[in-house]
Amino acid sequence: MAMLTLTDANFEEEVLKSDLPVLVDFWASWCGPCMMAAPVLEELSKKYEGNIKFGKVNVDENQKLAEKYGILSIPTVILFREGKEVERKIGFPGEEGYIKLIEEISLG
Repeated sequence: MAMLTLTDANFEEEVLKSDLPVLVDFWASWCGPCMMAAPVLEELSKKYEGNIKFGKVNVDENQKLAEKYGILSIPTVILFREGKEVERKIGFPGEEGYIKLIEEISLG
């Protein structure tokens, strides 16, 4: 399963009602660090397939979601479990930073 494209319309179903933890990447096409993060998150989505869902929200196209979750800087990733935010990381921490976040929170 590749990264899901999340929108105002499918966010509740795909993230808040998900049985698996979901790592959501809030990004925009004009954001340089977001472009660096994208291939890393894509790889991690394959590595953790079956354990965690990965999705991305384009903040320009889904401003309600960005506002709801207080996204002021991008990239911001938020890890949701059982419909609740459990952790967030702002900026691009590199692959190791994302792995640490995932393993501490979801699998720990």
